[in-house]
Amino acid sequence: MRVLLLYPLFPKSFWSFDRALELIGRKVSLPPLGMITVAAILPQTWEFRLVDRNVREETEADWAWADLVIISGMIVQKPDMLHLIGEAKRRGKLVAVGGPYVTSVPDAAQEAGADFLVLDEGEITLPLLVAALEQGETSGIFTAKGNKPDVTTTPIPRFDLLDLNAYNEMSVQFSRGCPFQCEFCDIIVLYGRKPRTKTPAQLIAELQTLYDLGWRRSVFMVDDNFIGNKRNVKLLLRELGPWMANHNYPFRLATEASVDLAQDDELLALMVAANFTAVFLGIETPDTDSLALTHKFQNTRNSLIESVRKINQAGLSVMAGFILGFDDEKSGAGDRIIDFVEATAIPKAMFGLLQALPNTALWQRLHKEGRLLEAKQETEGHQMTLTNFVPTRPLPELAREYVSCFWELYEPRRYLSRVYRHFMAMKPAPHKAPFRMLEFVEMRAVFIICWRQGIKRNTRFQFWKQLFGIMRHNPGVFVPYLSNCALIEHFIQYRQIVRDEIEAQLATLLEEESREDMVEKTYAVSPK
Repeated sequence: MRVLLLYPLFPKSFWSFDRALELIGRKVSLPPLGMITVAAILPQTWEFRLVDRNVREETEADWAWADLVIISGMIVQKPDMLHLIGEAKRRGKLVAVGGPYVTSVPDAAQEAGADFLVLDEGEITLPLLVAALEQGETSGIFTAKGNKPDVTTTPIPRFDLLDLNAYNEMSVQFSRGCPFQCEFCDIIVLYGRKPRTKTPAQLIAELQTLYDLGWRRSVFMVDDNFIGNKRNVKLLLRELGPWMANHNYPFRLATEASVDLAQDDELLALMVAANFTAVFLGIETPDTDSLALTHKFQNTRNSLIESVRKINQAGLSVMAGFILGFDDEKSGAGDRIIDFVEATAIPKAMFGLLQALPNTALWQRLHKEGRLLEAKQETEGHQMTLTNFVPTRPLPELAREYVSCFWELYEPRRYLSRVYRHFMAMKPAPHKAPFRMLEFVEMRAVFIICWRQGIKRNTRFQFWKQLFGIMRHNPGVFVPYLSNCALIEHFIQYRQIVRDEIEAQLATLLEEESREDMVEKTYAVSPK
């Protein structure tokens, strides 16, 4: 069996970092970990060819080679996913579709012509697909029927299928699931509230595989809450730290975690010792009432500002996510988020207008209340779209606050100031990565950053003053500091995209509302 694995396109997003990646000759931030895990679970006597369409387009030779086409992706990849299903069927190929989007909303893929729907987690449902194909079946829907797989049986992903030079980071996964109950989150719907973890030996074997393939850059642990099972993650870190030391710290590690990480000194120390250098925190909002309403109680128990500062000072660069549009949110929420980001000096603060994702507790509640917008019930799932429900605040007010947040926080001088303050406060790693000469593309990137930010723009005096300040007072964080400076090349472009997209959607919405008002007034005054 020859299997063509197709990974659909992502739209431009906060995390795409297009302009910054161009500087270092990379095409994509992260690889399709789910697809290479699928390839590892399927029979290894089969042949596999992976095409990540964010790296390159598939060719007619790819289509002709394949006996089976497998497509997987997230909700933001829906348009290209449906396009690929159509292209495969036009060529007479058997098509199997899976992943988080199709698991949540299977109808669209089925209507587009998919032959097999492989829902839920692949450790359970992929063997069902294999059995069906061996029996000559040409269609089917496979579900786990509420069961969750034991991830200690998950094989090492097929990293060998990737073009490693195309990616800025590699990714691995230690756990699935999250113990919390945030109303808007679909992770607990897809993967449950009992975090399931791999064994330390499994995870280290995955890192060893990357090491053997020659990878020496960053690795992102894509767990939705890396510390969801603190006992097991500490067991991992106690083995991972020595492995990293024995291999001369070949990777800089990053992950996502809940903010209660700040209350566990041992866990913080173990992460830093294992060469974790960055963590993404779901802050959502500094408004305690909104956090309680959306059941994000873990963010209400301690000072969020102090928690962020403690994590940063321990040696982890903090990234964070924020949301506007919670029910009963008071005006000025956007300004309060700006104040919080400035107070904590978080460089990368991601914003989104609240979206009701399918099957979440929020989606169920809004559905009962009749507040989901019929035409947008599925949501597009990215940061450049208005809410898919009727919020308690006027939508134009929300949209304008959202645009203002992006525009103000990613003004170049403001952004570079936060980067400087953040890394000046950060404790450098206790161990140094091995020295290596910069590649030509990296030297070129440094030159471009210095030219644009240190000479061409009005950030020139600030850039050089801060650069020399870091080199003098905290040289151990120089590399991540400069890398974060480079990201403004992306954010300058992206904040304009956000403004244009949101304002266009808002103008369309207001025009439609105005037209409806005119129709209502016409009927009200027309003679009977």
